[in-house]
Amino acid sequence: MVLDRLTKKERKSLLERAEHVREMLSGYRSGTEELPRPDEPRAQYLPGLPLRERYAAKASELGVTERTVRRWARAFRECGEAGLVPKTARPDGGLGHADPRWVEAAVGILSEYQEESRPSVKVVLERVQARLEVQFGPQEVPLPKRTASYRWMQELERRHPTFRLSTQRNRDIAERPKGVYGKLRPTRPGEYVLMDTTRLDVFALDPVTLRWLQAELTVAMDWYTRCITGIRVTPVSTKAVDAAAVLYQSYRPRPVPKSWPREAVWPDHGIPREVLVDTEAVHGPVTGAAGPSLVPETLIVDHGKIYLSAHLTSVCRRMGISVQPARLRTGRDKGPIERFFRTLREDLLQVLPGYKGPDLHSRGLNPEKDAFFFLHELEAIIREWVAVVYHRRPHSGLVDPHLPAVELSPAAMFEHGLARPASSRCPAIRTSPTSSSTSACAPSSTTASRSTGAATTAPASTA
Repeated sequence: MVLDRLTKKERKSLLERAEHVREMLSGYRSGTEELPRPDEPRAQYLPGLPLRERYAAKASELGVTERTVRRWARAFRECGEAGLVPKTARPDGGLGHADPRWVEAAVGILSEYQEESRPSVKVVLERVQARLEVQFGPQEVPLPKRTASYRWMQELERRHPTFRLSTQRNRDIAERPKGVYGKLRPTRPGEYVLMDTTRLDVFALDPVTLRWLQAELTVAMDWYTRCITGIRVTPVSTKAVDAAAVLYQSYRPRPVPKSWPREAVWPDHGIPREVLVDTEAVHGPVTGAAGPSLVPETLIVDHGKIYLSAHLTSVCRRMGISVQPARLRTGRDKGPIERFFRTLREDLLQVLPGYKGPDLHSRGLNPEKDAFFFLHELEAIIREWVAVVYHRRPHSGLVDPHLPAVELSPAAMFEHGLARPASSRCPAIRTSPTSSSTSACAPSSTTASRSTGAATTAPASTA
């Protein structure tokens, strides 16, 4: 319970301190001679040496007193790694004793500000004192000193955010489910495809009027691999046909421009029993796609009109795709694609001319006059950045449980997903020149057999 309260930085520091203590006590940082490191045991920590000498060596190495390392060793023997947790991260926050009735009243007051405007700490402390006097009488409940009460409020802020974040964010935190979190877990490429639209934080030019305008980006993302399978930049506002065009790109990716580097090109791929290869394609020039192609099984969207429109749902019904709306006001149901939008802004959009910032408080004096790129040029820039940078960069959210130490990029995760037996279905691809005139590469036989079924609609459950 104590270890769960630690931040990543505090946990890292705790594990390093535990390694030092184990080396001091046993001669090995792992705590056992069965798992030695290349340089262990070191001469000053040999198991045969007296503990007093090892304490002195460790104190000299870390630049602390010998009394401190003795205290660490005693706490480690009594409580393990939990004994090394700093006082500020313990349940009482290292603040000392406070009357439980005062703490309970403070928590109750903070909870009442869930839908109210942000108060000051002074006002909350005065309300806590007034409530205790009404319930128990004047001076019946001992109050902490002024400095201690402010430290207690800082500690309670970690449990009930009230003073630090925005009030909207505090309400979202207060509305989190009380139970254990859960979520949909994709097991293969194409199982879940996320789609969303966002207002771009950069102005673009209208190719007809040559005036600046606001642009919106619609993206489709394969949840299992984090690969972007569809991109479309449109002037405000996006329509249902634009969302359907993004979904279409999952089946038939755009061709690759000649200016792209070779490593950004995706080859035509698919399960062997579903791939159609013409002789001319084999002996002709090597062609590639701007992104991966796959058959979506479930489409996760929000409650926007374009995603629940008759046009898009009819397309999904025809292609045998289930539509699964996310819960209202629950951005974490589409967390990966929301994080992609932030990465796009921080890594690409903010260095483009016409960047206006994420909100009004971040906007420059006149970013509209710097708008330089047309809509189609802005879309081409985003496509190239996704193919060259985003798909090739290791992603911390992509982890194979069987290979936890391997860093995987979206492109590597897609190859890994295809290599797994019977893990995915890909559309049949015909790479002849005549096929370019067709509407799209035909879906697999399994998908075609389901094309007459109705698209199902169910809320995306993360409970």
